[in-house]
Amino acid sequence: MSLKDRIQDDMKTAMRAKDKERLGAIRLILAAVKQREVDERIELNDQQTLAVLEKMIKQRRESLAQYQSAGRDDLAARESFEIELIQSYLPAPLDAAEIDALIGDAIAATGAQSVRDMGKVMALIKDQAQGRADMAAVSARVKAHFGG
Repeated sequence: MSLKDRIQDDMKTAMRAKDKERLGAIRLILAAVKQREVDERIELNDQQTLAVLEKMIKQRRESLAQYQSAGRDDLAARESFEIELIQSYLPAPLDAAEIDALIGDAIAATGAQSVRDMGKVMALIKDQAQGRADMAAVSARVKAHFGG
């Protein structure tokens, strides 16, 4: 079962349970996926769907910080709920040792020598860590590995 199918099944379950908050959040996810499919005229695979979910989480984290600083606890609670729901569709996150192993393998596979080769390393890591690690943090670790 694809990730998109799983999300659609969860939407049906939320409808049957009359869980309006969950249903609304799932509809937002499906709308974002559908929007990307229409924009690019393609059918998204699981990797591409994960990229959409990661983007949604990033947007919600930024909104959450703004709502908290503005004292809007009601909106912050809603964003937190949506973040948790979206994260439930992501695969289990990688721990630090697994990320370091991926970085080491990618550097060895690409023959990277310096920060200038970082793009090749990140391209290889992105395929394996999509949805399982914060790519900005991984990028910082790669940069630190090269002493940049």
